[in-house]
Amino acid sequence: MTAKVILNPYSNRWNSQARWPQAEAALKAAGVDFEVVVSEKKGAVIALAEGAARDGFSPIIAAGGDGTIGEVVNGMARAAGSLDKPLGPLGIMPLGSANDLVVNLGLPKDLTEAAKVIAAGKTDLIDVCKCNDRFFVNNSAAGLEPYVTTKQEKIHSIKGIGRYLVAAVQGIMDRPEWHVKMEWDGGSFNGPLSLVSVGNTRLTGGVFYMSPHADPRDGKLTFSYGHRDTRLGLFQALPRTMKPDKGSFIEMEGMYEVHCTRLAIEMDKPSPAHTDGELFPEWLTSLKYEIFPKRLQILLP
Repeated sequence: MTAKVILNPYSNRWNSQARWPQAEAALKAAGVDFEVVVSEKKGAVIALAEGAARDGFSPIIAAGGDGTIGEVVNGMARAAGSLDKPLGPLGIMPLGSANDLVVNLGLPKDLTEAAKVIAAGKTDLIDVCKCNDRFFVNNSAAGLEPYVTTKQEKIHSIKGIGRYLVAAVQGIMDRPEWHVKMEWDGGSFNGPLSLVSVGNTRLTGGVFYMSPHADPRDGKLTFSYGHRDTRLGLFQALPRTMKPDKGSFIEMEGMYEVHCTRLAIEMDKPSPAHTDGELFPEWLTSLKYEIFPKRLQILLP
């Protein structure tokens, strides 16, 4: 069947557009039969993916970063109308800055090798998560994490992972906090909050393990949350968010990690929030999470 490549030229601050000729050559060399469509404005990827799914293209290939992948999944879900059956198959040509999902799933970052994975046609099933009306496959968050994202979007002089780190320092200096009520199957929390991060996978932002024990095949949302009441406390936690195992920030006092199938969050004041790195257009006070086990077919090695 013919594949549909959905190219997001804005990914990695237009770098994906510059790298597309290389990606195109790699797909052709691998023998992938495809058509390409280019997103012409922010947010258009969802509609393009929905149209591709309705038209029967298979696989649908996301050419961009984590936000592009998330939008493609949302488009596929719209076309399906429900997640009673798995979506996909989905292929990935990694043209983003961090490419977190690619790293989390063990996919190659090299475009030639990524094209070979797509051509081989081997699929596996991973979980799909949902926050309010948005689906996501890597992670979502409210509080400090997306607050940092609002900072990094304003940084233009620094590229790559360094931009995330500088933005993290800027966000910590502001020391935002909220009072929240959270409920999940098996527990609840009522109190001050610095961050809450919900992961389908472990890595986000290229270097941060905000849900260090997340597994995209276990049918569980894995979320971390906690409060640090001083800037020093937040700065002490920062390097430990980069530890995937022993020494992680979730071992610190006041930090927790939970596995669940649903999560409801009510915040005393609006907070930025994101799914797969894409900010919601408005700041939110209410977030509801759920999970759909093994509902995405994805092309993997």
